[in-house]
Amino acid sequence: MTIAPRPLTPLDVRLACRSGQWNAASTAGHCAGFVQANLVVLPSKYADDFRALCARNPVPCPLLGETVAPGNPTLPPHLAEDCDVRTDAPAYNVYVGGNLVATKKDIVDEWRDDSVCFLIGCSFSFEAALTAGGLTPRQIEISKNVPMYKTRAPLAAAGVFSGRMVVSMRPYLPSQVELARDLTRPFVRAHGEPVAWGAKGAAELGIDDPLGESPDFGEASEVREGEVPVYWGCGVTPQNVIMESKLPDCVLGHAPGHMLVLDLRDEEVCA
Repeated sequence: MTIAPRPLTPLDVRLACRSGQWNAASTAGHCAGFVQANLVVLPSKYADDFRALCARNPVPCPLLGETVAPGNPTLPPHLAEDCDVRTDAPAYNVYVGGNLVATKKDIVDEWRDDSVCFLIGCSFSFEAALTAGGLTPRQIEISKNVPMYKTRAPLAAAGVFSGRMVVSMRPYLPSQVELARDLTRPFVRAHGEPVAWGAKGAAELGIDDPLGESPDFGEASEVREGEVPVYWGCGVTPQNVIMESKLPDCVLGHAPGHMLVLDLRDEEVCA
């Protein structure tokens, strides 16, 4: 008798990342039913401005929580037990002066006594609902990272932070768009329903990539005959804000598509 392998738990993924053994192209499709989070690590002097940015822009920047205290890399236990935000995501981006200077497997060397890590909701959290509804996201079907795009949609500024929204894209038939909206609408702390779709929506966002071939982040997708691009708010938005705001300090984030998997259940980010 063949025994099926035990499904990965969020802790399994975190420990695999911590030990350098995680090698998947993305965390999309892993640990179905559990919340995945975008990360932003800032000096504590910017923390209040960042909280205000999230409060003013809840669709692209839904704030799930933050580390327990400046300099402490652990999370409140309701978010994740046995978690070190410096090591437990698959990959991290390092920014200095708003410029991406490195992508690393951990940020232990960059972590400071005043570092605060913020967790932003991720659209991967509603992909199990899309799949259960018969709308399996394309990037899961083809084992790639989701494509993400910078837009011209401005955010409500907060203190030192200003910039434009980033969106993720999943292609569907026009007849499937309403179902995709219905399935994702409840996930208010994971970007909720799409912000735009189709050629008109792409034009309004300033995106000119109808076939999903040239995203700004992530990987190219496959928009098949008869399908239209459908766009959701994306938690990479804060990293775009960091680049556009040109903060002089070292600021850290997850590498897009390489999320921190939490112990929260997907239903806990629903309205």
